[in-house]
Amino acid sequence: MSVLPKSVKQVIEEFSKLPGIGPKSASRMAYHYLRSSNMDASKLANALLNMETNIKNCNKCFNVSESEECEICGSPLRKKGKICVVEEPLDVVAFEDSGVYDGVYFVLGGVISPSEGIGADELRFKELRKRAEELLLEEDSVEVIIATNPSLEGEATASYVIDIFKNLVKEGKVKITRLAMGLPTGADLEYADRLTLKKALEGRRDI
Repeated sequence: MSVLPKSVKQVIEEFSKLPGIGPKSASRMAYHYLRSSNMDASKLANALLNMETNIKNCNKCFNVSESEECEICGSPLRKKGKICVVEEPLDVVAFEDSGVYDGVYFVLGGVISPSEGIGADELRFKELRKRAEELLLEEDSVEVIIATNPSLEGEATASYVIDIFKNLVKEGKVKITRLAMGLPTGADLEYADRLTLKKALEGRRDI
């Protein structure tokens, strides 16, 4: 017999699904909202519902956005001849917070990971190729900067990106570079500091 009311137990179970949150942390979070007297729980619930209702993927780069085209893709100040390919939207946040990149992005939606059943068909490789071809209508050439994490899965994904652009590279329309290893193996971009990202971008190399 559980001493927890069903509603409290359900909240703890939902918090436990969050990355890095274990049962104890989830319990503390749930009881924090129980003790709150200023409608914090309602504010959280409304914020989550608002996000679920309003957030969509940019139709060009697939970053999260509240409009069909995100602010980065729509900005005339961004250099459309550079497209930085990342795994997830949080990687875009990391680059933008650093202030060291002035091109556009493309969010693949993950990495190739056979152990988790994620193959190339589950990622946005076709859309990436299409996006590069669209940019080539505006630019003489496009640099595709591969910014997947320096892990086995990230490297496998990078190899697939290289493969889909082989013919455009031969034609001299696309140049492919990879972030330099200023990023330690196994690291996540979202935790990299400004200097590390800057050095990684500056030291990117031809592939």
